[in-house]
Amino acid sequence: VGAASEHDKIIKAPLDVHGTPLQQAVWKALQGIPAGSVWTYGQLAKHLGHSRAARAVGSACGANPLPFLVPCHRVVASNGGLGGFGLGLDVKRILLAREGVRY
Repeated sequence: VGAASEHDKIIKAPLDVHGTPLQQAVWKALQGIPAGSVWTYGQLAKHLGHSRAARAVGSACGANPLPFLVPCHRVVASNGGLGGFGLGLDVKRILLAREGVRY
């Protein structure tokens, strides 16, 4: 739990990264997903007011320039799968496992 708490403190720092307005909104929303929780791409899209934009949310996650600071590993597929992750699914599993989530 301590590692997840320290991780949350890091990712809540203000970030100055460049992207489209949707990417910026996704990356900001990702910082609000607590360690140990997962959302689907569809849930995140709906949260942003774009309920039919799950694929666009996935693309924004894939374009995340700071995957260790902006926790796109906490977003998974609605079919129960991991979805994608720029650093590979093994790394995504490890990051989730460190937060107590098993996939």
